[in-house]
Amino acid sequence: MYQYDQYDHLIVRERIAQYRDQVRRRLSDELTEAEFLPLRLQNGLYMQRHAYMLRIAVPYGLLASKQMRMFAHIARKYDRGYGHFTTRQNIQFNWVNLEDTPDILTDLASVEMHAIQTSGNCIRNVTSDELAGVAADEIIDPRPYAEVLRQWSTFHPEFIALPRKFKVAINGAVEDRAAIAVHDIGLTVVKNEAGEIGFKVMVGGGLGRTPIIGTTIREFLPREHLLTYIEAIMRVYNLHGRRDNKYKARIKILLKAIGAEEFARQVEAEWEDLKGTEQTLTLEEMERVIAYFQPHDYATLPNVNPAAGHEDNKAFANWLKRNVKPHKVAGYAAVILSLKKTGVPPGDATAEQMDFMADLSDRYSFGELRVTHEQNIVLADVEQSKLFTLWQEVKAKGLATPNIGLLTDMICCPGGDFCSLANAKSIPIAASIAERFDHIDFLHDIGEIELNISGCINACGHHHVGSIGVLGVDKDGSEWYQVSIGGAQGNHAAIGKIIGPSFSALQMPEVIDRLLQVYLRERTSPEEHFADTVTRIGVAPFKDFVYATPIHEQGRLIGEDEYA
Repeated sequence: MYQYDQYDHLIVRERIAQYRDQVRRRLSDELTEAEFLPLRLQNGLYMQRHAYMLRIAVPYGLLASKQMRMFAHIARKYDRGYGHFTTRQNIQFNWVNLEDTPDILTDLASVEMHAIQTSGNCIRNVTSDELAGVAADEIIDPRPYAEVLRQWSTFHPEFIALPRKFKVAINGAVEDRAAIAVHDIGLTVVKNEAGEIGFKVMVGGGLGRTPIIGTTIREFLPREHLLTYIEAIMRVYNLHGRRDNKYKARIKILLKAIGAEEFARQVEAEWEDLKGTEQTLTLEEMERVIAYFQPHDYATLPNVNPAAGHEDNKAFANWLKRNVKPHKVAGYAAVILSLKKTGVPPGDATAEQMDFMADLSDRYSFGELRVTHEQNIVLADVEQSKLFTLWQEVKAKGLATPNIGLLTDMICCPGGDFCSLANAKSIPIAASIAERFDHIDFLHDIGEIELNISGCINACGHHHVGSIGVLGVDKDGSEWYQVSIGGAQGNHAAIGKIIGPSFSALQMPEVIDRLLQVYLRERTSPEEHFADTVTRIGVAPFKDFVYATPIHEQGRLIGEDEYA
């Protein structure tokens, strides 16, 4: 993995020194909260409902074991013993004290980490495929290019005060596991007819108030032009993006206003002045960065059947089916550690679990871990012959729930329990649904389905692209939940459609149950995905069944008039 060079160390060290003085001045009231606000946001510090929250960057989701141990240290010393892994492959600590934050950043710097680019109107933490470098369907490893983008974008003087936050995702495999279609810029590796490697460039995707699937503005961009072309995109956006209304400031609104064709024309014109400049990626520069991401020293192993000798162990079989993924190297597998045990907020991990996962990575996976945008953790390089032993260990620590890709593998933002922007709580909804469907055989019968929950329209829980999406809304001071269906991420990304009026919190498990009943009844086969069923038969059959009879709320009948 990438190691800081002298410039990285210097940048982070000087940023911490600046920030420490800013905190001192805020605590002594030399700075007002309004003056301090943009300064703390540049260092990943938010004010939430009850305390400050610090968001730490995990570039393209890749962690060394020492970095995971640092998270455990921060959770114990500065927080309440846990952290929350996010859909941006980062981690958040929700209960930090302002006066401690410079020390936290100093501790992070000791393991080559920071909180830069986790907030503010800048290019945010670049995300990628959690199986990058090991996926069986990979064309090339996208992480070196994600690292180049990180280095280029950090403190880029022209793009530190964009109209709005800006998110980039990059995928290097046939299957999109980075959700590139719902990013401001989505890049996927492709080969042209000559076999040359380049990128397909999508622009203008995003969720939030105006969910939009990105538009492809270039089918093939030679990889040496990655930075120059993205710089051209950023220049056009920075010039024309709205600054008078933050709700209309994202690049997707600009594309909608001027049209994708005109936007692409302006980008190409801007690019003409950038081609051949010093930002063109030379072979030597790419070889320098690629050297940090060389394959590990894999043993020469045969492929084995990890279930051999454990045929009667149904729990292990379920875990193999859901949590173990193919690896490009014979004899190895990638393992997803589930942070979705029933009764635990999705994405949360205790300090003990973080230390444990770090130890596992040292013993089983070359000392590396990955954070997924579905809020789980990956050990990417596990020998197949050691899977049963690993399973026994992770099961004892609550990290082996065999639900990856199933209903209870929910994406969920912190919601109204923490976030000051949220209209409603997310975590209790996730908990009530997980308890209702805490039956692994039933979950396997349903098959793959994504349930995503957001506490507000900002869509940190990616509810728009969930097979079933749940959005918290405020209705006359009460918390209600709007439901959409048919969303999808990946190669066939789609925005879900709202089924109708919202529901109370206590109604939500029954609403989900009714939606699943329609799906199980109408799907053509167990292989037909929920979103495909919705596309084929439409929203009406689901809506009709959900609203056909009133839903009881703890013994009290909720009538049709109360749905409105």
